[in-house]
Amino acid sequence: MAVDEHTAREVVVRAADELFYARGVQAVGMDAVRTASGLPLKRIYGLFASKDELVLAVLAYRRSLWETGLAAATERAADPRGRVLAVFDFLDEWFREPDFRGCGFVNIYGELGACSGEVADAVRRQKEHFQDHVRRMVEEAGLPAYVAPQVALLAEGAQTTAAISGSPEAARQARAAAETLLDAAGTS
Repeated sequence: MAVDEHTAREVVVRAADELFYARGVQAVGMDAVRTASGLPLKRIYGLFASKDELVLAVLAYRRSLWETGLAAATERAADPRGRVLAVFDFLDEWFREPDFRGCGFVNIYGELGACSGEVADAVRRQKEHFQDHVRRMVEEAGLPAYVAPQVALLAEGAQTTAAISGSPEAARQARAAAETLLDAAGTS
């Protein structure tokens, strides 16, 4: 049964994402992607001219997952302040997943950022987009502008801490720090 190009790309990206996230990009060869996707190597290289191109597609996929999950979590909040704090509820759920291994963007940046400008740029764009998202939520909550980068740093730090410690508690601790920050900014 022939698989159309869109479906084949999706299958390869998902397979590569799982492998890269679990083992690292450099530890995963294209043969492993072939095995995991069930598609011939020739077809994979017909879809992605290089492994670097596949890595960029994985980053785009991860960005989509992140944005969808974050939007769902923040939309459930009852008010603008709650939307800011919901970022940490989203993180708490994610940190409790059995395959959590930290931020996939940071992981890939750590492996390839120094030698691939395209990867570094993609990761920077993702991080800037997250900061812009937090900035908009902070504005909607009527908070001072200086609060946004601080909230984003708490979220980023929680991801790293949870990955290294192996404990999801970093999300709750970062949420408590964010609540203190919001209170100090005058929005109880």
